[in-house]
Amino acid sequence: MNEIPVYLINGFLESGKTEFIQFTLAQPYFRIEGKTLLLLCEEGMTEYDEQLLEDTNTAVEIIDEIEELNPENLIKLEEKHHPERIIVEFNGMWMFKEVTLPAHWTIEQQITHVDASKFDVFYRNMKSLFGEMVKGSDLVIYNRCDMIEDLQPLKRVVMAVNPNAEVVFEDASGEVEEYSEEDLPYDVNADFIRLDDSTYGIWYLDALDHPERYDGKVIRYTGMVAIPKNFPKGYFVPGRMAMTCCEDDMAFLGFACKSTQASKLKNKDWVDVTAKISVEEFSEYGGEGPVLYASEVKLTKQPEQPIVSFM
Repeated sequence: MNEIPVYLINGFLESGKTEFIQFTLAQPYFRIEGKTLLLLCEEGMTEYDEQLLEDTNTAVEIIDEIEELNPENLIKLEEKHHPERIIVEFNGMWMFKEVTLPAHWTIEQQITHVDASKFDVFYRNMKSLFGEMVKGSDLVIYNRCDMIEDLQPLKRVVMAVNPNAEVVFEDASGEVEEYSEEDLPYDVNADFIRLDDSTYGIWYLDALDHPERYDGKVIRYTGMVAIPKNFPKGYFVPGRMAMTCCEDDMAFLGFACKSTQASKLKNKDWVDVTAKISVEEFSEYGGEGPVLYASEVKLTKQPEQPIVSFM
């Protein structure tokens, strides 16, 4: 069987999925000669324009239960419509990891929509569901950002779960800037930056996203030692554990650090590190990134809050 591209559009109810799909279908660059099959897994307040569906040769099938998203049922829908591509408006209360697609249906792109005006409620009450949406997403779109003054926390929670996702913010006028250097909780232009439990996670994600901001800077922070297998001699990772989307989903966040003390350290030691940052090629990164060159590494005790936050 020929592979069929699948575009997975997810998000909680009334997050803007339907508007996005209709807008995309109407664009000349998204037009195709064959049929599009739209699997509608939830119905919100916005209805699809019947004329648009006809003009774009789009057939709609309603999926009422997640159990219907199984290879046998989906192949029946394929044989009924013979689509060239498939769009899935997914139900935000379902877990996509519980879905099995036919082997020749391939995820071409996964996009998550978030109503920024309701983000605090979603994240506080449905953190695990949000994390599952973001994990596989290529793009996360925060819309309705008009009244949001600080966009940093919204991006940080995405980057913590999926550093490779592109994050876009939109208000009524279109795309808006995420945040500037002035919004960071420390002076990024200072030659020396002291990080604490509340700023380490913010620094890590910003350095991951904007490493050029920190090239040549000296930082100091308390971190836990990790010595990955096959790491170059003389290097270790002083990092912190962070909760990404739930208590069962933890990640260790840190960059490679070169130090004359590396051979004396053990996994899970706690250290105070003072180091200069250099943005350079590092084989274990698979490319370029921040590498720390330590001038001082001292053993210390575990901090009262060993797990860092992004909010």
